[in-house]
Amino acid sequence: MSLQPILLLLPGLLLTSCSSLRSPIVPGAVPKDHGAIGATEGPAWKDGSLYFTDGKHINRLGSDGKTTVFRHNASNGLLFDREGRLVACESGLRRVTRTEKDGSITLLADRFEGKRFNSPNDLGMDSKGRIYFTDPRYGPRDNMELNIEGVYRIESPGKVTRILCDGAERPNGILISPDGRYLYIADNNNNTHGGSRKLLRYTLDSNGDVQPGSRKVIFDWKDGRGPDGMKMDAAGRIYVAAGTNKATEYETTRFKAGCYILSPSSRLIDFIPTSPDECCNCAFGGKAGKTLFITSGGHLWSVPLK
Repeated sequence: MSLQPILLLLPGLLLTSCSSLRSPIVPGAVPKDHGAIGATEGPAWKDGSLYFTDGKHINRLGSDGKTTVFRHNASNGLLFDREGRLVACESGLRRVTRTEKDGSITLLADRFEGKRFNSPNDLGMDSKGRIYFTDPRYGPRDNMELNIEGVYRIESPGKVTRILCDGAERPNGILISPDGRYLYIADNNNNTHGGSRKLLRYTLDSNGDVQPGSRKVIFDWKDGRGPDGMKMDAAGRIYVAAGTNKATEYETTRFKAGCYILSPSSRLIDFIPTSPDECCNCAFGGKAGKTLFITSGGHLWSVPLK
């Protein structure tokens, strides 16, 4: 599969000479499909291995190409903190945990004001080591204890603050800019007719709280499958997993499955197509962090970056 020309997606797209508006993909590169290895979410890179989830377990793809189970239960977003510990959203168990270096599990958050979370989905970390996570609810809603699908910040185990409770219908992916200035939310209400499928940006103050009135729409997937997981590179470009190749009752195929690369000013720079169906998340890894890994429909994809 070759990279799809971005002008076919957005006719008339104009790019400037600014480096952040140039495609980061190696010229002529072709996305590599590593096969149906159960790569649905995650992913996160550490010491030559890629960690991802298959809906039930955290799996580890080693440098030898073999996949093994690293941990059970965790089923969604992953990240490694500055000490190399794996922080995970356990959507099924409705909590956020940290796997210590000795293999023990530390509970970081499972309740807010005494009520269980909906289903923690994805997470990010700021320069102070604070963890931010989204708490949507997809699927059955009969056992929800919180009536808000919000965004939270963990200062330390058990110390949780809600930083966003309106303006986003169903927060999914999350990203904190390296300078701590912006919070990006993938607002993906994809099982509702007319629901939001937008990438949103909020300004954060020095305390890590959202500044009132700072909401800005960065990109809109309209009636397609909205944004999911995302990452940001050193030039400020945002890599967003989104789109689908199979229409549903609520989603069209207007935006194909893949990774949408956006400039800091919200221009669409390039697109990496994936298959078979919806694209869920991405992460940097490989030598010098110059490989982009993408999870899509249980398949793992990779593409080299400049």
